[in-house]
Amino acid sequence: MIPLIVDLEKEWRGGQNQALLLLKGLYERGHAAELLTAHGSSLGHRAKKEGIYVHSVSRGRLRLAAAAKIRSVLADGRIELVHVNEAHALTAAWLALPKAGPPLVVSRRVGFPLKSGWLSQKRYRRADLILANSEWVAEQAAGSGAPREKIRVVYEGVEIPALPSEAARAAARKRFSLGGSEIVLGCVGALETDKGHEWVIRALAELRKEFPNCKLLIAGEGEYRRELTALARELGCKEQVIFAGFVKDIAGVYEAIDVFVFPSLFEGLGTSLLSAMSYAVPSITFFGCALGEIVENGVSGIQVEAKNSAAIADAAARILRRPECASKLGQAGRARIEEKFSAERMVENTLAIYEELIGNA
Repeated sequence: MIPLIVDLEKEWRGGQNQALLLLKGLYERGHAAELLTAHGSSLGHRAKKEGIYVHSVSRGRLRLAAAAKIRSVLADGRIELVHVNEAHALTAAWLALPKAGPPLVVSRRVGFPLKSGWLSQKRYRRADLILANSEWVAEQAAGSGAPREKIRVVYEGVEIPALPSEAARAAARKRFSLGGSEIVLGCVGALETDKGHEWVIRALAELRKEFPNCKLLIAGEGEYRRELTALARELGCKEQVIFAGFVKDIAGVYEAIDVFVFPSLFEGLGTSLLSAMSYAVPSITFFGCALGEIVENGVSGIQVEAKNSAAIADAAARILRRPECASKLGQAGRARIEEKFSAERMVENTLAIYEELIGNA
């Protein structure tokens, strides 16, 4: 099978990580998948390093250039299916694909309703199948015009890591100038207002009253960093908040921390939460969106009220006071990821859909 994955985003985020995991998984199973992406994109660079065949298009007039490239790639008939990974790619594929072309699969990862305009609705109706990354995202798409009969849920996945040794944990902490006795909360995500970092910084200030050796490690970059830095200064914990910026080797963050907090206010699923749980790090998140599809509250993680720093601080304190319960929570979280949210399961479920569509074409 030769599917063409199309992703025109230039930066590296959760959707691009999923595309790379899918491409690698297809290659490992003997399917010569190909990628079409923007010239110089992070996804294209990483895919080439993995030996994946990459088609690139120029940044100028990106969707039109991508549409022309899709038509060119399809010309010899070897591509059996087109899978678009984000909205710009969908526009390009909609412009490029003839009615009698190969099946079109669309990934949908955000909970925003589909736009009501003619163009947006028509693009999604052209798809043979829409892959939502959670039941919540599926409901939002269906409720705003996407054909329900075309929607399937395939949960995103993460690679299940080996649990870090004490030496690996010490090395990870040293990388971020953390001592062995410090308690470390962790957050991973772009520094944007809807990612909720503010509430974790506020929780840290409260938590330090009981745990004065507590720090917060934030991995991610974005325009909101200045406001977050000012907030930490205002709350008297500027020295205890580590802004690590974009971290390429993100595994080191999960190896270094004691508790993971995922405070996103609007999330289709949340791959950094999946990753933290896969490392058996006890995790805290808010109620709402698709987060309850990941965490079994009180069993494989803890959910608290959104925008409530006191609730975050209380949940973290409960974890830190009882190490045996923290371990149990972390292990249950890891088992949850192995069961439902592994990269292997994501690839197998996606491949089954590909085979179904190609068989019916």
